[in-house]
Amino acid sequence: MAGASAVLEDNSVLSRLDRHLLKLEQFFALLSGLAVFSLMFLAAYSVGGRKFFASPLSGYVDYIEALMPLIAVMGIAYVQRDGSHIRMDMVIGKLKGRALWGAELLSVVLILGLMIALTMGSWAHFERSFDCARPLCSRDSSIDIGLPIWPSKLVVPVAFSVMCLRLALQVWGYGRAFVLNLPSPVAVPLVQSIEEQARAEVDQLGDADNG
Repeated sequence: MAGASAVLEDNSVLSRLDRHLLKLEQFFALLSGLAVFSLMFLAAYSVGGRKFFASPLSGYVDYIEALMPLIAVMGIAYVQRDGSHIRMDMVIGKLKGRALWGAELLSVVLILGLMIALTMGSWAHFERSFDCARPLCSRDSSIDIGLPIWPSKLVVPVAFSVMCLRLALQVWGYGRAFVLNLPSPVAVPLVQSIEEQARAEVDQLGDADNG
């Protein structure tokens, strides 16, 4: 299941790298949100054009296909950072200390290996589509209005590369916690209890009211 998590910070090199990478992840998450907003706008424009002018947006499906990678993968590193991905924590949630950090380290290492393979595969997929000797540098295009597909294919390895950086930092963080048996390591998501989640929500509401 997905649970609310906290990521601690300090002045260590690991924590500074975590905060720097977070800025890039937040920017990518913003792009993903803007893509969702654009999709809503395109849908309203297409439906309105069909309803009132008998002329829906040309290439609507092509635009959806082009935006889908932005929506699907640009925010994955951001949610990985704070532990918002769907996960089964029935067993890990009962672990403490080195057992917990060892289990988390193993899972992150396995995910990192998978993401490296996916990054390499998606980059090869992009390269098959990109060719500057052709119009718009594209070997393939969308069916309806001929949008070049390579920009959408490029989004995937870029987003996956950022995910790999995030996972590498978490391998560092969990490995450090395992070796030193740290109670509260930095730069990794720490699952909060129900009481801690409620307290954090109250604090956020209080900050919003004060603002």
